[in-house]
Amino acid sequence: MSRRRLEIDLLRQRMRCYEGQAFVREYWVSTARNGPGEIVNSECTPRGRHAIAAKFGAGAAPNSVFVARQATGEIYSREYAATQPPGRDWILTRILWLTGLEPGFNQGGEVDSHARYIYLHGTPDDTPLGVPGSRGCVRMRNRDIIELFERVEVGDEVLLYVG
Repeated sequence: MSRRRLEIDLLRQRMRCYEGQAFVREYWVSTARNGPGEIVNSECTPRGRHAIAAKFGAGAAPNSVFVARQATGEIYSREYAATQPPGRDWILTRILWLTGLEPGFNQGGEVDSHARYIYLHGTPDDTPLGVPGSRGCVRMRNRDIIELFERVEVGDEVLLYVG
């Protein structure tokens, strides 16, 4: 069993970080604008027990742009964003890729969180947090995802629930 645990309240749009039983930190987040749900292509945030399956971006500069979990070498700025197609879902700075732990609910088949590429990741600083807005992932401030990335390990538990 892992030592660290993240609890993400989809109603309150907040994440609480624990080490053992001790509360460590709370972060504002933004989860799916389509609400909670597990089905592939729903653009919903899955619920239930998950674990961190992989970490990407160690040492990358804040605002580093990621595509397919690879840093592109670009750094996000409003000026750079203006040259890109509108509506792009920016994945910045660090990625924590989740895997579901509940077969038939968030693991396997049409409900597999890992196959849906559900991440905790950085987002532009002007992206609103505290309100749903993502395409299924959990968005965080870049400084917060950097801090969290250093605190957690692969295998740590992540619980996503509706308040």
